[in-house]
Amino acid sequence: MQFSSARKLAAKHGTPLLVLSKRSLRKSYRSLKAALPGVDIYYAVKANALPEIIAILGAEGSYFDVCTNGEIDIMRQCGIDAARCMHTHPIKSDQEIRYALDYGIRLFVVDNEDELKKFVPYKDKAGILVRMSIQNPAALVNLSHKFGVAPKNAYALITKARDMGLTVKGVCFHAGSQNENSLKFIEALEYCRDICWKAAAHGAPLEIIDIGGGFPINYVRNVPPPRQFCHPINEYLERYFTKYRLIAEPGRFLCGQAMTLITSVKGRSLRDGVWWYYIDEGLYGSFSGKVYDHAEYPMSVERAGPLQTSVLAGPTCDSFDVVYEKIALPILEVGDLLMFDSMGAYTNASASTFNGFSKAKVVVID
Repeated sequence: MQFSSARKLAAKHGTPLLVLSKRSLRKSYRSLKAALPGVDIYYAVKANALPEIIAILGAEGSYFDVCTNGEIDIMRQCGIDAARCMHTHPIKSDQEIRYALDYGIRLFVVDNEDELKKFVPYKDKAGILVRMSIQNPAALVNLSHKFGVAPKNAYALITKARDMGLTVKGVCFHAGSQNENSLKFIEALEYCRDICWKAAAHGAPLEIIDIGGGFPINYVRNVPPPRQFCHPINEYLERYFTKYRLIAEPGRFLCGQAMTLITSVKGRSLRDGVWWYYIDEGLYGSFSGKVYDHAEYPMSVERAGPLQTSVLAGPTCDSFDVVYEKIALPILEVGDLLMFDSMGAYTNASASTFNGFSKAKVVVID
């Protein structure tokens, strides 16, 4: 986005302002579909549950990965058929299982024996995916730290599920959020291959392989384009899994680059020779992704001039609310605009109204 457009939007809507680009969202979806032919794309709603995003992806033909009753409510509000949804939270209460079943969801994820027991009363309605743990400390967020059965124990869990009379449809995993190493998918698929071979050998073949999400996007560092990143994944899938239904669960990849934050300087202070700039968005708002998602966002400043080491702070009264320290900026004036790109994932989704500040307004552009 150009600053000329940002100024017009800020003048009309105020700041802080999150701008959602329909074109960018569609481009992300279509590029991943092209990079993963034959794979059904389930948007991970937790990344950003804005109804506008759901509507655009729904029109593109996306499926949806939901984890909570609240996300199911959003699907209802957006008119999404339950047949296009799966429930991927590995830990669920009985009420949450019933809520999803009442909506019409029939595919669920589990990762332990206690969770299997919860599905016994619903064994005629629910299909199960067993989630494996794929450790990846190099990813931005290691999503196997909290969930997943060790690969060596996955087939035993499948056997237990079947002994309980449950229908096991397949295996799933998540190789880590903002995972820049596509070989992590291959590592996980090797385990899947072994599990599928055992299942077939025992006369109960699996049907679904769910490769999760984690596909990376450009933040302050560029990553490989989707076709290049997915090439080894595709080769492996085409070699060993042509007879399976294939699923992916991208969140960040679809919505991450579709939103830009426009924020403005509301105050400044020269403290011990260092300029502090107080902007109208911070860590308790859209920059929550810096805290919870460990993301760094590309920044643009309209004003030119010699750069000085500066501090960029959020608007709340909490001293924790410092967005960037020791950052090089020209001398800014009150009212100056700043823009941050790739602000679509885990930003407004995890923002709060702490200190009485409203969440950033969202506007949608073509």
